[in-house]
Formats: sequence, C-alpha cells, structure tokens
Amino acid sequence: MNRTSCASLLHLTRVGFRLCAPSTQLSCTSTNSSVSCTRSYSTNIKVRSYLQYMKRRIISPPSPPYSHVCQVGDPVLRSHAAAVDPSAIIGPEIQQVINTMVKVMRKLECVGLSAPQIGVPLRILALEYPQKMLEESSPASREVRGLSVQPLRIFVNPKLRVLDGQTVLFQEACESISGFSATVPRFRSVEVSGLNEKGEAIVWQASGWPARILQHEMDHLDGVLYIDRMDCKTFININWQAHNE
Repeated sequence: MNRTSCASLLHLTRVGFRLCAPSTQLSCTSTNSSVSCTRSYSTNIKVRSYLQYMKRRIISPPSPPYSHVCQVGDPVLRSHAAAVDPSAIIGPEIQQVINTMVKVMRKLECVGLSAPQIGVPLRILALEYPQKMLEESSPASREVRGLSVQPLRIFVNPKLRVLDGQTVLFQEACESISGFSATVPRFRSVEVSGLNEKGEAIVWQASGWPARILQHEMDHLDGVLYIDRMDCKTFININWQAHNE
C-alpha cells in the first residue's frame, strides 16, 4: 500500500486492534519527477486490549444473572422491574436469581441488593445485616442510625407502606454507583409485604437502618437511584482524601 492510499488502516499494536480512519489533512511535496503525499491518521474509537479481544473471541460474554453488580449507565438500572409470577418463584430460574443475589451481596459485604443490580429486571430484593457488621460500628452509631442485626430476608413482588412520615438524613452509598456517597432522606419506619423465596406471603415492619435499606432497594425496582433523591451538595467520592496523598 502506498502513502497516497485513502483506505482505512487496521493496525495491530501491543495494546490491541485500532481502526484508524484518515483525517482530512493532506501534506504534499513535489520534485521534478514525482509528487509525494502523506496523510495523518487519527481515531476516536476506544482501543480494546488484544487480550480482551481474544477472550471475547473464545469465551462468550457473561449473561444475567451476573456475578457482579451493574453500574450506573446500564439501562437495566433505570427500567421498571416486572412482577414475578408467584408460581415461578420455586422454579429453577427464579431460584438461580435469588441465590446469585445472595452470593453477590455477601461477596461484596453489602446489606441489600435488588435483582436489577445483577441484570435481571424483576421485582426481587434481598437484605441482611450480619452480627459481624454490627460489631464494627460504634455504640453511638448504632443508636443514632438505628442499626440492628437482621437475618437474610428475600422479598418477591414487595409492596411498601410508610408507617412514619418523618424523614431522617444519613449518608448513603450504592454498589451500582461505586465509590460515591451522599446524604439521602428516608422515612423512619415502613412496612413491606410480599412473598419470600418459598412463595409464602410475608409482612415485615422495619424502622431505623433496616427501613432505609428497604426503601433504597425498593427504589431500584422502580428504576430510581439514590442520586435522584440526594442532597446534591453532599455528593462525594469516598476516596477523595486518598487522591490527595
């Protein structure tokens, strides 16, 4: 291929394949016998590593339910989750979703998770506040925030009812907005009703931090994130200090 060719070039570099389309700039110099032209090439295409390229050629990309948490920007986090057919709850597909939710939640040591966060737009949420996590909090924090040990609870097709309309402000984070936090108002006390992982009807009243967890996860089922409810001036990168060191 000579230097005057206008064809796109495919370069194999050490970081992967990069498609470079020719720019509009053309620089030419002439002599008595010939004209020599060169073009500059540029691209805005994101480069994918050669390793990633080959991995996707050999291994198919993962599909929901994911073993990771979807991040803000993923359309599934802004969708209105669909109700689950009660007769399907004890079936293998819904059980796989529930088991994956619990596995991911415990792996990340978070206190709540919704099905949309693992890529499944269904109305399922899980919460758990283990003893170990409570012991890591100071007595003062436990009292102010209303922290308490909570066993694993699964809610399918949950419905929320506010018991105490007074709101309280506390800093809140989310695994789907990794690395950030903000102050969010939540109702002090709520009641949730729905079905458990066995398809049995359950009702639970919660106050303090468990009530906050419930409201946070219920929002996920309606495509709402805490950034939609936060005090914008309190939004922070939780590692901001480390960036200054």
